[in-house]
Amino acid sequence: MASSIPEMLRAECKCEDMAKCVLGLKELDISTYKKLLESGPMTAEQLGQMLGRERSTAYRSLQNLTAAGLVYRETKSIDIGGYYYEYAAIEPAQVKEMLRGTIDDWYRKVSELIENFDRELLRE
Repeated sequence: MASSIPEMLRAECKCEDMAKCVLGLKELDISTYKKLLESGPMTAEQLGQMLGRERSTAYRSLQNLTAAGLVYRETKSIDIGGYYYEYAAIEPAQVKEMLRGTIDDWYRKVSELIENFDRELLRE
């Protein structure tokens, strides 16, 4: 993946690259999100099996996605007592809006920094 904005503009980026960059995700997180999207809600254990990874690895990815807002969890009750968590992906349309909002916030912040560039530069 590109390490600078000019590099990114020259490179052939995919939507996944942009999502990883903007939301701070890893390749496994993207795979996890896609799997939840196509298969529907599931537990960390089920997801780990589908991804060919340990449950703990799937769980870490689910935590990353939950923190980013792409996945939510629901508590499910077990008839004989107890509970477990099932994870579900939000719809891609919601992710698009989230990405737009994050990029817009970033643009406003960077624009302010650019506006003050000459004053900041001379202050140091």
